[in-house]
Amino acid sequence: MKLKKWIWLPLLISLILISISCSFGNGSNEKVRVAEVTRSIFYAPLYAAMAQGYFEEEGIDLELTTAWGGDKTMTALLSDGADIALVGAETSIYVYAQNASDPVINFAGLTQTDGTFLVAREPTAEFHWDDLKGSTFLGQRKGGMPQMVGEHVLRQHGIDPRKDLNLLQHIDFGNIPSAFASGTGDYVQLFEPQATLFENEGLGHIVASFGEESGEVPYTVFMTKESTLTNNNEMIERFTRALYKGQQWVSEQPPEIIAATIVTFFEDTPVDVVTQVVERYKEQGSYATDPFLSSGAWDNLQTIMDASGELPLYVEYEELVNTQIAESIVE
Repeated sequence: MKLKKWIWLPLLISLILISISCSFGNGSNEKVRVAEVTRSIFYAPLYAAMAQGYFEEEGIDLELTTAWGGDKTMTALLSDGADIALVGAETSIYVYAQNASDPVINFAGLTQTDGTFLVAREPTAEFHWDDLKGSTFLGQRKGGMPQMVGEHVLRQHGIDPRKDLNLLQHIDFGNIPSAFASGTGDYVQLFEPQATLFENEGLGHIVASFGEESGEVPYTVFMTKESTLTNNNEMIERFTRALYKGQQWVSEQPPEIIAATIVTFFEDTPVDVVTQVVERYKEQGSYATDPFLSSGAWDNLQTIMDASGELPLYVEYEELVNTQIAESIVE
């Protein structure tokens, strides 16, 4: 009888420990609220990190919401509706220029190129940038990174966006694809998966990549208020570590595996289209493979903003970029 009790005792202890472990893992994770500017395959490493459970491994219960716009994303962060924002780095400069008492600090990069493509209405055997002269170009919102990068690339190819073509910027971001599909414009600057969907459906033809043309830029980054970095630095570090795991996983996996992993985030997009888009972004190096934000990319950002007349003031790299967290994580 005593022997039987001793046989069952280790098993009982194991069951208790497992129960405690499960309760800890399910209920004690810290909730972290992230507001993303839009839902995009461009952000694949974030969704991969979520799908692979990397945030849970770091004790984080991630609550992701889509704000649908840079201004709304920043409002959510500044009003304490979010702990972290995923948005273009230019927004941190806009906030800083308004003499914010609690400035927004960029601490981890997600994408390092522009994510848009030039789509032509008519097919062409060989595209030349001069083909845009005299055309109607359906661009992105004035003051946003897509439009500023678009104009930057046009100027690099000797095209004045204000004089050499008919530049349309009055259409809301969400309505740009439908406007082009209904007949507006000869060319359009589109994000994925819309560019690939249009090409697959014969509604347009991808002729160039703004990401390949623009060079490295902190296009979409994770940022938080300076007070959060001061008061909850350890949480930001754990968040960045989980992100880095996702970035490394995406860099190592083939597009079809990545697509199958993140397709649940894009219910209206077929997995074969997600695969096409992931492959395109991987080939042009759009996905950052680590969270580190370089000073060169920061300078390139402000050069682009300045050329577009959207830079309120020059901000030193060290003022709005925190590299200590990334440096402590990346080996």
